[in-house]
Amino acid sequence: MKKSFSPCPYLPISFLYGGIMIGAIRLNTPLTDREVERLKIGDRVLLNGVLYTGRDAAHKRLFDLLKEGKELPFDIRGQIIYYVGPTPAKPGQVFGSAGPTTSYRMDAYAPALIEKGLKGMIGKGMRSDAVKEAMKRFGAVYFAATGGAGALLAKRVKRAEVVAYEDLGPEAIRRLEVEDLPVIVINDVKGDDLYIEGEKRYRIG
Repeated sequence: MKKSFSPCPYLPISFLYGGIMIGAIRLNTPLTDREVERLKIGDRVLLNGVLYTGRDAAHKRLFDLLKEGKELPFDIRGQIIYYVGPTPAKPGQVFGSAGPTTSYRMDAYAPALIEKGLKGMIGKGMRSDAVKEAMKRFGAVYFAATGGAGALLAKRVKRAEVVAYEDLGPEAIRRLEVEDLPVIVINDVKGDDLYIEGEKRYRIG
């Protein structure tokens, strides 16, 4: 029997791979301040509605627009950006494999987007102190999706369209419509960090 493996050790296998999701919070986008403020690290969340995709190349362009005082190509207020560059979709599929990108690649740009109203980010790995401080100051959260489960996550995407930077190919900004995309809260508005708290549980001495 093949052993199950959770790429995020604090996210139960049953939650990641479609089992019984006891205690999961179902949220619809765009997120409100109140919804964001009520989330805490470790919360299991099922996201529904519109998400936007973007990795470092797209983020740099968004950041440059803000520096120049120009409008962003979509209304970022209340929105969630999923750090993903999908593989080409197979025939009959809406979206290619949708595993998350390592989030530190966006850390230089995220605080400026959070200040403009971005309420959530989805990726994998830890965030910088500057990003965590921006989440506390302006009210945003960071979710983890499951690395290694991109094909399964893609099944939660019901519609996808490019809305900006088509020349970037897989890294273009896409507008996704998702149903029950499973994520977990890693950083909340209080400044708590699930990776740090989880490590403390297993620290010896």
